[in-house]
Amino acid sequence: MVVKHGKVVSLSHPISPRIPLWPGDPPVAFEDVASLEKDGYFLRRFSMGEHSATHMNAPNSFYADGMGIEDYQPEDLIRPAVVIDVRGRTQGNPDYEVGPQDIEDWERQHRPIEPGSVVLIYTGWQNLWTDPATFFGQDAQGPHFPGISEAAIRLLLEQRQIAGVGIDTHGVDSGQSTAFATNRAVLAGDGIVLECLTNLDQLPVKGATLVIGVLALEGGSGSPASVIAFIP
Repeated sequence: MVVKHGKVVSLSHPISPRIPLWPGDPPVAFEDVASLEKDGYFLRRFSMGEHSATHMNAPNSFYADGMGIEDYQPEDLIRPAVVIDVRGRTQGNPDYEVGPQDIEDWERQHRPIEPGSVVLIYTGWQNLWTDPATFFGQDAQGPHFPGISEAAIRLLLEQRQIAGVGIDTHGVDSGQSTAFATNRAVLAGDGIVLECLTNLDQLPVKGATLVIGVLALEGGSGSPASVIAFIP
C-alpha cells in the first residue's frame, strides 16, 4: 500500500497520571528506575490499565475465546477513515447515541461509506479531556457520554462491511449502556474499536488513512494506541 499524504495528525492523547480513568481502573503510574546522575541513563517503569488513554479494545475483552490484542496483523491496522460529526446533536445531550439517521445524513452528502473503512465519530468530547469529571459526567445513574447505537453499528457492519469504529469519548457504547452492544458487535468479527481519540477536527470527512500502533501484549484485552492519520 502506498500512502500519499500532505499532512500527518496524531489522534492520541499524551499519557499522564492526570488522564480521565474509567471508575475502578488502575491509575497511571510512573516510577524512576535509573537516573542520569546515578546510572548514566534515565529509565522509568510505568503501569496503567489496558483500556486507558487513547486505546484499542481486543475481542477477548468481551469474549472468552476471543483473540488478544497481539493477534491483530499489521495489515489490519492500516485503514481508510471517514469522520461523522455529530456535535450538533451531542451538545446538551451527553446520552446521545448515533443512529442510522446520522449515517444516512452523512452518506447523502458524501456517498456511501466504503467497505473496510473505520468510521470515526466526532462528538466534541475530545475538548473535555482535561476535565475528567465532565468527560465522564458521572452521577448516581453512572457515566454520561455519547456513543453509537446498536441499530447504527448493525447497519455499518452488515450493510457497509466496515472494519471498525472509533470515537472521542471513553466508549463506542454510550456511558449509560450496560450491554456494550457496539463493542460486542465489532469485536465479534475481530474488528477495530478505538476510544478516547482526539484531533478529529483536523481530519477531512473522508480520504484520511489511519495507521494504528498498539503494544503486542500477550493475551491483552486491549492496548494504549498511537493512532496516526495521513491526510492527502
